[in-house]
Amino acid sequence: MKHGRRSISLTLGLAVLAPLLLFQAGCKSMTDAEIKAAMEIELLDTKWVAKEYKVWPNTKLTLVPTVTFRVKNLSAKPLTYVNFNGIFKNKDDVENLGDQFLAAIRNKPVLPGEWSDPITLKSNFGVEGKRLADFQSNPQWKTYFVKVFAQSKGSRHVLFAEWPVSRKIDFKEDQPAHQGTDQKQEPVKK
Repeated sequence: MKHGRRSISLTLGLAVLAPLLLFQAGCKSMTDAEIKAAMEIELLDTKWVAKEYKVWPNTKLTLVPTVTFRVKNLSAKPLTYVNFNGIFKNKDDVENLGDQFLAAIRNKPVLPGEWSDPITLKSNFGVEGKRLADFQSNPQWKTYFVKVFAQSKGSRHVLFAEWPVSRKIDFKEDQPAHQGTDQKQEPVKK
């Protein structure tokens, strides 16, 4: 009697496992070589942008490095489910300044031979100062590099590119309010 139950359990177990095994065989992870062969990355821009800016009660400006690039699909199939990770680091430092992981290519696949929309990765940490002029004398204001890794469909993170981050700053400080009496104010019409 026990032998019959064991046979039924084994049959049920195989019935459940067989589709799972077939599903996993169809979801094979991409190799490093397959990912590198599937796409090309073109650098569009690197710069520093404001993460935080406040004037009151104490002036504080935090700038973070960013990289913007786009991806060309070199394969015969649409590119879907591609994640990117940007690691921002000074060349001589052991630790990263910051990073960002982004699930970038999802709902709008990149068709064969086509380019993706621009993808921007922004560091979560940066360099602090009070004003833009402070960054020229700040010892933390160094030349940073960004490494861009790609990952798709269960693959490992594959290094695609490394670029220096330019010292271009995409930020404008608030102009001080004009407090002099030399400006005439027009009366408000009602």
